[in-house]
Amino acid sequence: MKERFYLLEIELIDIEPSIWRRFVVPAGITLDRLHDVIQIVMGWTDSHLHEFTIGKKCYTEYPESKEDGLECGKYRLGDLIKQKGGEFFYHYDFGDGWKHRLVLEENRYPVSTSEAELMCLEGERACPPEDVGGVPGYFEFCNALKDPNHEEHKSFMEWSGGDYDSERFDSESVNWELMKYLRWSRDRYQNRGGVE
Repeated sequence: MKERFYLLEIELIDIEPSIWRRFVVPAGITLDRLHDVIQIVMGWTDSHLHEFTIGKKCYTEYPESKEDGLECGKYRLGDLIKQKGGEFFYHYDFGDGWKHRLVLEENRYPVSTSEAELMCLEGERACPPEDVGGVPGYFEFCNALKDPNHEEHKSFMEWSGGDYDSERFDSESVNWELMKYLRWSRDRYQNRGGVE
C-alpha cells in the first residue's frame, strides 16, 4: 500500500504577528519523530521537554511524569488524526510554555517520487530564541532589539549573537535540515549472518 502524506500547519499560540509553518510528513510518522520534525521546522533546539495533546489524551516522551500520559513513540499520527481540519496541540518547554496548534490541512497530500517525504513548504517569521521567557519575554526581547536606547538592548544583542531577525524565515535551510534528519534517521540494512 502506498504511503499517505499529511499536510500540516503549525502555529505558535498567543504570538502576533503569527509565527507559523506549513509542512509535509508521512501519515505513519510516530509522535516522537513528529516532535523531531517540529523542532526542525520551527527552529527550536530540542533543549526541553514536550508533549502532544490529541483530544483528551496526552502523549509524551516520559509518560510516567503525567498521570494519564502515553508514550509518544508508540503512536502514529495517522492513527490518531484522520480528518481534514483535525486539530491537536504541541507543548514545548514547560517553563517558557510554548504552545503550538497543529491543523491537518490535507490527509492525502500528493508527493511525487522526486520529492522528500519530509518538507517544509512555507512559513513566516523566526522562531523565538530558547529560554527567552515565553510570550512576554519574547515581546520584551523583540522590543529591546528594536530600540537602541532600551536598557536591555546591548545585553540582548550579545545574548542573541547580534543577528536575530524576528521576520526571517528560510524554507530552503529548513528543508536542508530535514534532508539531513531523514538521512540520519533512516533504516539501515544490517547483515544478520555476520561479517562477510
